[in-house]
Amino acid sequence: MDIRFAPTRPDADTLVLAVQKGFSALPLAAASTLSAGAAASRFTGEAGTSFESFVEEGGKAVRVLLLGTGAGSVQDMEKAGAALTAKLATSGAAHAAVEFVGDASGDLAAALAFGARLRGWRIDTYRTRLPEKSKPTLKTLTIVAQEADAAWQAQDAIAQGVAFTRELVSEPANILYPESFVERCRHLADLGIKITVLDKAAMEELGMGSLLGVAQGSVREARLLAMEWDGTGGSGIKPVVFVGKGVTFDTGGISIKPAAGMEDMKWDMGGAGAVAGAMKALAGRKAKARVVGICGLVENMPDGNAQRPGDIVTSMSGQTIEVLNTDAEGRLVLCDALTWAQRTYDPEVIVDLATLTGAMVVSLGHEYAGIFSNDDGLAGDLIAAGQAVGDPLWRFPLSPAYDKLIDSPIADMKNIGPRYGGSITAAQFLKRFIEDGVKWAHLDIAGMVWADKPGGTWDKGATGYGVRLIDRFVADRFER
Repeated sequence: MDIRFAPTRPDADTLVLAVQKGFSALPLAAASTLSAGAAASRFTGEAGTSFESFVEEGGKAVRVLLLGTGAGSVQDMEKAGAALTAKLATSGAAHAAVEFVGDASGDLAAALAFGARLRGWRIDTYRTRLPEKSKPTLKTLTIVAQEADAAWQAQDAIAQGVAFTRELVSEPANILYPESFVERCRHLADLGIKITVLDKAAMEELGMGSLLGVAQGSVREARLLAMEWDGTGGSGIKPVVFVGKGVTFDTGGISIKPAAGMEDMKWDMGGAGAVAGAMKALAGRKAKARVVGICGLVENMPDGNAQRPGDIVTSMSGQTIEVLNTDAEGRLVLCDALTWAQRTYDPEVIVDLATLTGAMVVSLGHEYAGIFSNDDGLAGDLIAAGQAVGDPLWRFPLSPAYDKLIDSPIADMKNIGPRYGGSITAAQFLKRFIEDGVKWAHLDIAGMVWADKPGGTWDKGATGYGVRLIDRFVADRFER
């Protein structure tokens, strides 16, 4: 779908009238008929609601969609734009024009376009027999607005980042694995991102026994991917670093998962996907900040060389880990990635994102991701950023009382604690790899990267969670 902005309404087969809650006049000859139909259908202009009809305009029948924009806020406009796409994408409409009833700034018009773009993403790559009524028909969306281009350029860059994350998360594991994940990210160099890749040999030399232990059961070699964006003109300031868990498929290893639902584990790289998409968004809109995104990429498989329960591995930090459950592998990947990130970039702030624990889904369902942090200010900034863009976070505790639950009798630590408090003990594990003075937050996004039903700005499937959160956090706290 091509999104355009124009000063006047173009010819279109569908006219969308964006109206705020409690609207009155409509700019059509058939306004009274439309208003009566809307009232009979209890349409009042609430954000994201719509009323569809056909009227005669200029001697021809025109499809008209009244689109509610609520109070006309940015959030309401995004919601309205998403609802527009959901309504028209496969409706038979090919060219739609949006006209605001009342004033709407360029920023608000861009917000509506942003919602439309996010909701319009879909992946039909592997569908060869798509039913005719399921095929997209909407080719162009023209929004009547002045001075929206500048705002739209930034919003479109963020939307492209979200789309990239959704693409990565959606791909099956026979297509997306550590090596191919890296190749998918190569195009980011065209945006000015510096790409660094560590292969198995390089990680062995660095002593990443924890990360490599997870990967040793797979024929797919592990990779560590670093993406660096410097929009500060080479100021030399320390970067903010984001680290993503990238388990491109997780069988659980020798501690194998039940067969039912295991196919979902193609999205166990959702944290890495979010980091890659966020880097694309930041570079695409030329964010005035220095940001590094790091992805620890492995596949967790149960072959004859796979890691066994009871094995002890030595992490890059030198700390030893007793692996009691090979399905608690994400933290084993992240700990080496976090150590490498800190030693390579010396950040003051580091944030990791991971589909880390099923316990987080038990705690929060699919409404919030969990956040753990050693710094109240950092936690508050991330929560505020998430709330602003619709990627919500809920804070959980860290405490020495939980920390002792992962002490091992024969190594420095074990990779799981007891049954209860599983998300917290996982965070406590990661905290042991954060160096003194570094502000750190861990986002457990297990319940948020994939949706079994449509949401506000996504359809079923990959949501793109985390991209907008990172982008807003960087914009609010680090851009200069």
